[in-house]
Amino acid sequence: MTAPMTGPMTGPVRGVAGGPACLLRGLGMWRRRPGLMLLGMLPALLVLVAVLAGLVLLLLHVSDLVAWATPFADDWAEGLRSLLRLGLAALVVLGFVVVSSLTFTALTLVVGDPFYERIWAETERMLGGQVPDQGPGFWRSARDGAALAGTGLLLGLGVVVLGLLPVVGTLVGLVLGVAVSGRLLAAELLSRPLEARGMDRVARAEVLRRDRGAVLGFGVATQLCFLVPLGAVAVMPAAVVGATVLARDLLEREAIGDVIRPAAGDVPPV
Repeated sequence: MTAPMTGPMTGPVRGVAGGPACLLRGLGMWRRRPGLMLLGMLPALLVLVAVLAGLVLLLLHVSDLVAWATPFADDWAEGLRSLLRLGLAALVVLGFVVVSSLTFTALTLVVGDPFYERIWAETERMLGGQVPDQGPGFWRSARDGAALAGTGLLLGLGVVVLGLLPVVGTLVGLVLGVAVSGRLLAAELLSRPLEARGMDRVARAEVLRRDRGAVLGFGVATQLCFLVPLGAVAVMPAAVVGATVLARDLLEREAIGDVIRPAAGDVPPV
């Protein structure tokens, strides 16, 4: 019999801090089911190798790429030209990281769908209550993954464009890149436990609005973990668990609201 998920992190989460709390509960699955979590690392490791190969290639050629894209700065003073191109090079690398982070998630969820299906189902059983019969399925995951990858490409381009703003461009691009990509990452990870309950895109969006802070906090915390070397490999299975925990909490809030919400026509006591 599978032991329930209990402990100090069990219970409802609230606000931005609630998102990282769910991720911590996901990391706790390494203690409970290490073998299952190790399986979840395999697809993440394969995709990470491909991403790292692309990053190394970019780092080798980013200076030439930035110089080619900014011929107007050839006649500038050396210090100003170097500052501009260094900032743009940093933004190009950041854009690649943002895109590859979202692409990594999308590709890993598609490649590792059978593994993450098992992790999700086991988490549902450990949380107790109603357990859906099955997840969204391979083709649904593939379609969502393609959409997430496309969004990541647009987001990466937006980060580079923001970097062209003088003085504050790099900082604004960094902050918005992490925040927006984190929100998208959270939405993708939460789609499995929500769609398994028959929710379409509109219904899922409504659930995510119940605690925007927790959803954003979960996505940003996961995104930051992905930026740590090999962090994405170890954290990806935990993120699937954490997303299931967060989704269950958001759904339970609606169930509680249905209980305490007065029916139409009821007169509250005076």
